[in-house]
Amino acid sequence: MKDLRIGIIGCCGRGTLADNAHKPGAGSVIVAGAEPYPEQQKMFLDRYQEKFGVRPALYADYREMIDKENLDGVIITSPDFVHMEHAVYALERKVPVYLEKPVAISIPDADRILEAAYRSKTKLVIGHNMRYMAFTRKMKELIDSGVIGEVKAVWCRHFISYGGDAYYRDWHAEKRLCNSLLLQKGAHDIDIIHWLAGARTVQVSGMGNLSVYDKLPRRPKGEERVKDGIAAHWKNSHWPPLEQKDMYPTVEVEDLNMINMRLENGVLASYEQCHYTPDACRNYTVIGTKGRLENYGDYSPKSDIQVWTRRVDAFRLEGDITCRVDASDGTHGGADPLIIQSFIDALRGRYDVWSTPQAARYSIAAGCCGADSIRNGGMVENVPALPDYLENWDFARAEEKK
Repeated sequence: MKDLRIGIIGCCGRGTLADNAHKPGAGSVIVAGAEPYPEQQKMFLDRYQEKFGVRPALYADYREMIDKENLDGVIITSPDFVHMEHAVYALERKVPVYLEKPVAISIPDADRILEAAYRSKTKLVIGHNMRYMAFTRKMKELIDSGVIGEVKAVWCRHFISYGGDAYYRDWHAEKRLCNSLLLQKGAHDIDIIHWLAGARTVQVSGMGNLSVYDKLPRRPKGEERVKDGIAAHWKNSHWPPLEQKDMYPTVEVEDLNMINMRLENGVLASYEQCHYTPDACRNYTVIGTKGRLENYGDYSPKSDIQVWTRRVDAFRLEGDITCRVDASDGTHGGADPLIIQSFIDALRGRYDVWSTPQAARYSIAAGCCGADSIRNGGMVENVPALPDYLENWDFARAEEKK
């Protein structure tokens, strides 16, 4: 079996995800990377030399890489605000795309990507790796078994201790580059809410604030990029939030978001996100007609899922059923190797992709409309649907759904 030739656009940071596709002699190999910044070019080449003993071809311009390298697929892990540009260029040249979430930072840009894949009949996989995490798969299995009855409500609380390190020291803090952290972070959770509930959001309203990070010292204008090219630095000593400094020159994206959603099947859902908590976790509660379930802990290193199915008029920390879920090997609880393998398998005609571009588009559509609602006084926003021809297209197979 000849190895598939895979390229990367955006080689550092989340670009390390693509390392899971470098399996010489076992199906796929990273042959090239496109990265415009010299310091990150060096980091990419040094990483591959150290990990794999090879130095892939390097390009400053992603278009040159796509035009020259005869790729079987490209993994795009560039910043969110260039996802549409990079994905459409590859798809229009019939290069299959794995695109990291969020699919885009606006609904029109997301639709342009799906349209390009449809018109070119080229495979497209979106990196919603939370569908590949053991604890979300176990929750989905329990719900589908009927143990809590028919789902009526889904609530998600998202605690983000590292918000100041990951998002307010770099471009994520600027609206024109990020839109809202309901996309970069919330797209994961909104997608899981839709998946667990079995339907997409049709209406959303929200409230939110920029409550902490606008009050901190910032780098001066003109210093958007730092010397080593990596603005985000995770340190537990970066605490408490109001004592931090060296934030991005422009800080305007909300650090506290709360949205309510009405789903197409009548399920009601809520998503709450805070970027300055002392701990980090996603906590889902799913309520059905026969019970409820909730996760304690998420993908690292383990999670307990509690299921309550008996009426007791008091709070019980442990449910009637307890499921212990251990994370698998690999980053993000083992989800990253699984989702990259599903992309490689799709390229070879073996289809086991658990996320879809349609679902990815609906997750950012709900996030975009939620951000609009927050910025417009909490007004209810209607989430636009895809046209039928995109709704019914199988992007992993590049053919009409049967």
